[in-house]
Amino acid sequence: MLITLSCSKETSEKPNIVIIVADDLGWSDLSYMGSTYYETPNIDKLSKSGMTFYNGYASAANCAASRATLISGKYNTDHGIYTVKNSDRGSKKTRKLIPIETKTTLDLDFFVIPEMLKDLGYVNGHFGKWHLGDIGFHPENSGFDVNIGGNKYGGPGSYFAPYPYVELENETKGEYLTDRIGDEVVKFIDKNKENNFFAYVPFFSVHTPIQSKTDYQKKYRNKDSNEYHNRADYAGMIQSLDENVGKIIDKIDELNLSENTLIIFTSDNGGIRAISDQYPLRAGKGSYYEGGIRVPLIFRWKGKIDAESESYERVSNVDFYPTIKKLVGYSKPVDFDGEDLNPIFNNKKLRERELYFHFPVYLEPYSVKRDGGTDPLFRTRPGTVIIKDNWKLHHYYEDNQFELYNLEKDISESNNLIDINIEKKDELLSKLNHWRKTRNAPIPNKLNPYYDQKYVDSLMFLIEKNLISGKVNKNE
Repeated sequence: MLITLSCSKETSEKPNIVIIVADDLGWSDLSYMGSTYYETPNIDKLSKSGMTFYNGYASAANCAASRATLISGKYNTDHGIYTVKNSDRGSKKTRKLIPIETKTTLDLDFFVIPEMLKDLGYVNGHFGKWHLGDIGFHPENSGFDVNIGGNKYGGPGSYFAPYPYVELENETKGEYLTDRIGDEVVKFIDKNKENNFFAYVPFFSVHTPIQSKTDYQKKYRNKDSNEYHNRADYAGMIQSLDENVGKIIDKIDELNLSENTLIIFTSDNGGIRAISDQYPLRAGKGSYYEGGIRVPLIFRWKGKIDAESESYERVSNVDFYPTIKKLVGYSKPVDFDGEDLNPIFNNKKLRERELYFHFPVYLEPYSVKRDGGTDPLFRTRPGTVIIKDNWKLHHYYEDNQFELYNLEKDISESNNLIDINIEKKDELLSKLNHWRKTRNAPIPNKLNPYYDQKYVDSLMFLIEKNLISGKVNKNE
């Protein structure tokens, strides 16, 4: 059901807000980022008409944690969502530590973006994946007037109706979910063109299952690919995503709303490396190497943000909330952790700051041979990462291990400088320790009695001898 509210002079002077979040779309999975296999003409157009951030980050390497931070403006040390479902992922015999327990629901006490906008008279619509709580914690309880498809599930089960895990009215058998979401957003914008509206559009695509329209998949099977981008079904999903981003942009332009609408496009985390290699970035979804957290990011607001502008500032989706708060002129105090990005749009630099990524849990591999994570048994082991300027420090807790990279010279994180640049390591570690202390960040320190070094050694031997190439280390 779509809701239309009356318009006033006060609200009409504020910009409409549209946040489009792709699911598991990697940093390199767009033609404007150089892919010659995937086709994204509409997202490319969005990039050309606004500001493209080449060092944009998700606040976490997997979906629920990243989405909770985006909408609340708070790091996960506050909301407690670190991963999906349980935090003791992978075989208990391969985990040295007992991980911190993760939450699975964003507490209703958090004053989230749609609630702030609702205070200002906005009509708020949610379209797609919620994944932040069960009944009682759905979008309707967090400031949204409209909820299309949002519930506790992280994936649709199928992209062709009937959908096992997506609650939609009037499904047409065989309809494609990405098209349905795009159509619903267009209807919402059309209904509320006289109002201030907030459209939060977290598409399910391109999350698994990898299911493309048949004719799109056939098209990409007949197209030249390369070693990094070569899955026809995934390419077809990206094309459908791009087409529906185009629908939204076209509707805004058609209604002459582009000069009064901020559009943000991003992904919730990096792409799954075994599906789409994010080279030159290391690893992918679930990892705190760059492939897991660096994501596409575009801001467009015609007349307010220069077309074809670029930024290399390191920014994150934790910054969306303070940026929007400034743009809409919300005067009440709000507690958030990010930075207002508006200075960047005015060709100024942000104040010096760091980005933090806290992950005190385990995440098992997607593919032992292709993930490129901390090791073949885990995409990520418990740890915390800090990025400051062009430097990145990883701290993993099991053996108090550190990795230090200069991202400007080594975007692939292939040259660990921890034993060479002690001064930089100490500088970043000091800031990291201070952040963890002030945030009361939970750190796992209890040994797991089920850990079995002989079992780990046997697995590693089998992987090294290519006797295991797929998924191992299942949760027990």
